Amino acid sequence: MNNHTVKAYDEDLKTLRALIRHMGELTLQQIRKATRSILERNGTLAHEVIDHDYEINLLETKVDELAVRVLALRQPLASDLRMVVATLKISNQVERIADYAVNIAKRTIILDEMPPFPEVEGLSTLVKIPKNMIERALTAFETYDINLALEVWQMDQEVDEFYNAYLRKIFAEMIADPKNVGPCTQLLFAAKNIERIGDQAQNIAEAVYTMVTGKSFNESDILKNA
Repeated sequence: MNNHTVKAYDEDLKTLRALIRHMGELTLQQIRKATRSILERNGTLAHEVIDHDYEINLLETKVDELAVRVLALRQPLASDLRMVVATLKISNQVERIADYAVNIAKRTIILDEMPPFPEVEGLSTLVKIPKNMIERALTAFETYDINLALEVWQMDQEVDEFYNAYLRKIFAEMIADPKNVGPCTQLLFAAKNIERIGDQAQNIAEAVYTMVTGKSFNESDILKNA
């Protein structure tokens, strides 16, 4: 490739990384707003989350189009090829996370029509680790940090523990008083979406692992790198 082509190629790769970062930042904003909306019973904020989902969808489309163009025109090899493929996977996973934020916001709108329910506060604790996982997974992608990616992967176990504890609490409330079934059902939906955010962050970590090593992710690799 001549110098002009090399420069254009480098710019394409740089743009892909920037698009992933921008998607991640917007998605984290969506999660924060969705969580606030349900904690504060703020329907206006919930609608804002729903209305802005299209921005992340558009970014995913841009990533897909640019990645396909790079694959077709630049024919990247080795680590560059793995990075481009990783952006395709990660953009899809980030878009799914944004959808989960929208689903949480939709629970807000339904709960807004019901009496206040104290167990909603547990969601603020549940969402902390998944948000941290996303931030760290995206940093691992940017820095090619395999150890950070593996740390993120392991964090999902803690998310599952918090999720299961929250479920037990919600089920206990439903058993204690049938009037709690309505709000508890909505909180179960919200909690499940938060748990899925952790799963998708874990998938991003796996994509980073493959990008860096060139190998498919295997759980045994965690033991080797522990």
